[in-house]
Amino acid sequence: MQTPELNRHILDILTERGFVQQTTDLEALKAALSAGPVTFYIGFDPTADCLHVGHLLPILCMRWLQLAGHTPIVVQGGGTAMVGDPSGKDKTREILTADQIEQNIAAQKTLFGKFLDLDNAVVVNNAQWLLPLNYVRFLRDIGRHFSVNRMLASSGAQQRLERGQGYSFIEFNYHLLQSYDFLELHRRYNCTLQCGGDDQWFNILGGVDLVRREAGVSAHALTIPLLLTADGKKMGKTEKGAVWIDGDRLKPYDYYQYWVNVHDDDVIRLLKLYTFLPLDRIAELASLTGADIRTAKHVLAYEATALAHGTEAAAAAQKAAKQAFSGGASQDMPTFAAALPVSLLDVLTGSKLAASKGAARRLIKGGGVRIGTTKITDVSATVDAESVVWAGKKRCVRVVAG
Repeated sequence: MQTPELNRHILDILTERGFVQQTTDLEALKAALSAGPVTFYIGFDPTADCLHVGHLLPILCMRWLQLAGHTPIVVQGGGTAMVGDPSGKDKTREILTADQIEQNIAAQKTLFGKFLDLDNAVVVNNAQWLLPLNYVRFLRDIGRHFSVNRMLASSGAQQRLERGQGYSFIEFNYHLLQSYDFLELHRRYNCTLQCGGDDQWFNILGGVDLVRREAGVSAHALTIPLLLTADGKKMGKTEKGAVWIDGDRLKPYDYYQYWVNVHDDDVIRLLKLYTFLPLDRIAELASLTGADIRTAKHVLAYEATALAHGTEAAAAAQKAAKQAFSGGASQDMPTFAAALPVSLLDVLTGSKLAASKGAARRLIKGGGVRIGTTKITDVSATVDAESVVWAGKKRCVRVVAG
């Protein structure tokens, strides 16, 4: 995964590839990263038992910093998840049970090893220091550094208050707890840099200030853009739900299809963020126009799938995708088993290519359905043999006897 780009300053690499949204003193951060190995952290609250491609962006930022010789700390938020992060939320998060949190932590932990060298990293649960806290002592020693006026002035609080929704008291404490994480990590591991999504800027700054006040040292912050696709959707969200990076939750073929079907305007940006291809190679792909952009999409899909699932799975997914595009079938494609012949309407609804038979009929009559390369407009059509059924240009299923 080492690339020639690492001969340049890591902050320049991260900036040029699109990982940097905001930083504290930019020159001070650059000097710190130049002076020697820096220990840094990103926190992940275990609100689900898997990670999706939205989580992957900060993980890949960690990987770049690790390749440059810096030490990552993955903080699994077993403590903060019991409070719930209010950042960017228009209502209070559902509170998870302790058992749910532990199960999610265990499930997520193995996924970090796909992208990070865990032999040269720290993975830690902030429940270790948050749960044993003496609350009164915590308020006296830590809470005194925080201004209620400043907390109420944060963008997240303002949005809630303007909508008349307000903050619960437990959410109000989240800012203190995340800030305290930074101080505790500094004390334990000499951590001096926190990275995170740009929606965490206010919380991260609280930690930077707390480290300065309590430890008397300079700490740094770097935030990563919150990505929206060209059509305005949050990165990693589809009509079917989150794009999970665990093959048991989302097959490598479907993962590949997500990337190969991104909007044309997003391809180059995503190649910079979600692959380790050198920028000169990405520049070559950026020169493609028209139908040739699909070549760049396949490069993106292959590289992203190889990162998450390995080169063998990526090659199989790529082969299956190209076979499907030409009307052929592959065992790596999504499969719908039925006694043949089977009604085309049943295939479309049973495989979730259409939400209902009414929707399936409209899709067929509108010319949006193919069996292999043959367009079908007859709503009474059947699938008589193993075939690939297409709904639109991007979604398909392999029909098999079963």
